[in-house]
Amino acid sequence: MTPDEHAQAASDLLIAEQTGKQIGLLSLQYPGITMDDAYEIQNAIYRAKLEQGRNVIGWKIGLTSKAMRSALNIDIPDSGILFDDMLFQSGDSIPAGRFIQPRIEAEIAFVMKKSLAGTDVTQADVIDATDYVVPSIEILDTRILRVDPDSGKARVIFDTISDNAANAGVVLGKEQHPIDAHDLRWVGALVYCNDELEETGLGAGVLDNPIESVVWLARRMAQYGQSIEPGQIILSGSFIRPVECPSGSQIKADFGGFGSVEIGFD
Repeated sequence: MTPDEHAQAASDLLIAEQTGKQIGLLSLQYPGITMDDAYEIQNAIYRAKLEQGRNVIGWKIGLTSKAMRSALNIDIPDSGILFDDMLFQSGDSIPAGRFIQPRIEAEIAFVMKKSLAGTDVTQADVIDATDYVVPSIEILDTRILRVDPDSGKARVIFDTISDNAANAGVVLGKEQHPIDAHDLRWVGALVYCNDELEETGLGAGVLDNPIESVVWLARRMAQYGQSIEPGQIILSGSFIRPVECPSGSQIKADFGGFGSVEIGFD
């Protein structure tokens, strides 16, 4: 893809977000699209949002489970950007029409107290740089059709990355924990929609340890001259499948002794 095509794709995605009308698959429109192209489109969205006055508050990591990577036939996670208008508090209600096709995932979020950068970042570095960890819900949305109606072709990883890794929001729980207070591999959640249990999972589903997920992000960002900054939120990756949230959904992620998070969709 050319730089002009990157800019056009980013513009189309931003308009889709504003209007609530999804666009077609970029992987069909641009058959030669690559991973680098997808991140260039995401970066164009990033620059446009900064020009609109938005601020970056953190990063999300996706495709951290082996099952999801196998399903998409890729061997690495992906990442997206959290902006200040994406932050919600536990107990909030999302107004109808805010998102197109919202879904949620349960995750462990890291809040940083030190910058984290470099291709040689280790788990020890992540532990040292983390202020606290907190239960969270990621809200997903898709500004790109999930399936092309004519060909039946489903979106692929390039579509998702271009679309800011399908990120739309983050909901933080109130409970804040020192990173060494729990073995994060064994932190899990029971996720309910309208009081019906939908999904369960453990932190170990995230690259065997959510800390390793943050290691991956820091190293990937270093390749692009970027770093994780103090105060930023890192969504380490989901350990459940996405749960659909049509209008009227009331979501609760019960992390047991780690805390809980709730969000409603009007």
